[in-house]
Amino acid sequence: MTNVGWSMNAVCIIASRKHGTLYIGVTSELLRRVGQHREGEIEGFTKRHGVKRLAWFELHDSVVAAIQREKSLKKYRRDGKINLIERDNPGWDDLFPQFFVEDGPFPHRQTREPSM
Repeated sequence: MTNVGWSMNAVCIIASRKHGTLYIGVTSELLRRVGQHREGEIEGFTKRHGVKRLAWFELHDSVVAAIQREKSLKKYRRDGKINLIERDNPGWDDLFPQFFVEDGPFPHRQTREPSM
């Protein structure tokens, strides 16, 4: 998850809270798209249900591969989606802020929230 730029093909699971409402999506610009969901800029399901927490994501070399993975994940039962999240993110931490924390001698003292 390091050295990730703004443009990337990804499939992601965004949640309202731990074990809350889940949204599965695909994008070629993960950070921009998740940022839009967090700010409520996209009308529809995620805005209505308060889905803002990036709980899981997977990068792909092509948008075609990401779309195929998204379609596959949407067929999973809910418990399968939860298991996928908890395998890599057992605390359901919001993964979005990690993209904005800079390396340095005191990374543990930096705020985990992005400045926008």
